[in-house]
Amino acid sequence: MIWTLKKASFRIFHMSMKLGAMVLPFPVPKLITGPGSVKKLADQVKADGLSNVLVVTDRVLMGLNVPENLLKSLEAKGIQYKVFDDVQPNPTIHNIENGLQHYRLNKCDGIIAIGGGSPIDCAKVIGARLVNPSRSVRQMRGTFKLWKSLPPFYAIPTTAGTGSETTLAAVVTDSETHEKYAISSLPLVPKYAVLDPELMIGLPPHITSTTGMDALTHAVEAYIGLNGNRFTDKNACDATKLIFDNLEKVYENGSDIDGRNNMALASFYAGTAFTRAYVGYVHAIAHNMGGMYGVPHGLANAIILPYILDFCQVEAEKKLAKLAIAGGLGTSGEPQSELAQRFIDKVRSLNQNMGIPSYIKELQEKDIPLIAERALYEAHPDYPVPRIMTQKECEDIIRQLMP
Repeated sequence: MIWTLKKASFRIFHMSMKLGAMVLPFPVPKLITGPGSVKKLADQVKADGLSNVLVVTDRVLMGLNVPENLLKSLEAKGIQYKVFDDVQPNPTIHNIENGLQHYRLNKCDGIIAIGGGSPIDCAKVIGARLVNPSRSVRQMRGTFKLWKSLPPFYAIPTTAGTGSETTLAAVVTDSETHEKYAISSLPLVPKYAVLDPELMIGLPPHITSTTGMDALTHAVEAYIGLNGNRFTDKNACDATKLIFDNLEKVYENGSDIDGRNNMALASFYAGTAFTRAYVGYVHAIAHNMGGMYGVPHGLANAIILPYILDFCQVEAEKKLAKLAIAGGLGTSGEPQSELAQRFIDKVRSLNQNMGIPSYIKELQEKDIPLIAERALYEAHPDYPVPRIMTQKECEDIIRQLMP
């Protein structure tokens, strides 16, 4: 009886969130797109009246000179900048506080993030801390707790996966508790997003595959959840189609500029979908694999996704069938159950074809109850999942991920 009442309370919350999403003013970043578009951002930064920006990236990208064209274009426009590259693959509270000090010490007036989801997420929370100085990162955890506008913020993704360049979410790792959690508020959406496929040409195949599956996870969880609408459904379907058509191509040939451009758009569309319709248990479990073991987020999502689809296949059958049709896997005249199974099989085949394992090698049996507890704490009641799971069901699914 208690569990029945609790599930009912979750569904009431989901309904209120769905209604709220219809009236909240979700911003959408203005887009600068196409090959070489990173060089155009300085014109916009100049037009916005900025003179000294904090460029947030990571040391790997700096070592590869990925931000070089951006930095040269800023210099050409007379815009000063300070590079902050102390961002870990799962950005920590320490990274954020360090970036905050760099912004203040250098008297910056805006933020440009260039990189994967980690630099962009780190930059978001640096901006949030700037305008909410009395609130700690831990106090920002959760949904719709921040309302003050960030300093002018521009995002340049160098991977096609996280969608962080268009979402209201930032994911943070707490090194003290080994937790990884989301901060989700409207002001975190960047003002501009630059989608330049040239920045993605040099991505290694394993990064291409896992970030692409990250984007697919965003599209799928947004679509099969209960809070979608016509806008989010279209974006999720468009993203799925683009990923099915292009991901394996760019995995095999990283220099395919059209494929890279399509994957950048897919990531953006998927991000636009899930920032309104939200995600589900794949993310809840993946975040905790990242927090507990440092598993890269895209890899964790890719591994976990088919297991969660198995779990909710019956409840999400109609929507999975529609996604299968959108992805070119069948037609509307076929049985929904067959289409849904075909979609799940496609997810597994993508993983297999791109060398993504079906297990998480770091996972230890002794940690499973805590991971499940933390995952459900994150998911309930926020995530409008098609099927609500118990602690035992969550543990059973995580146990399937054992090496």
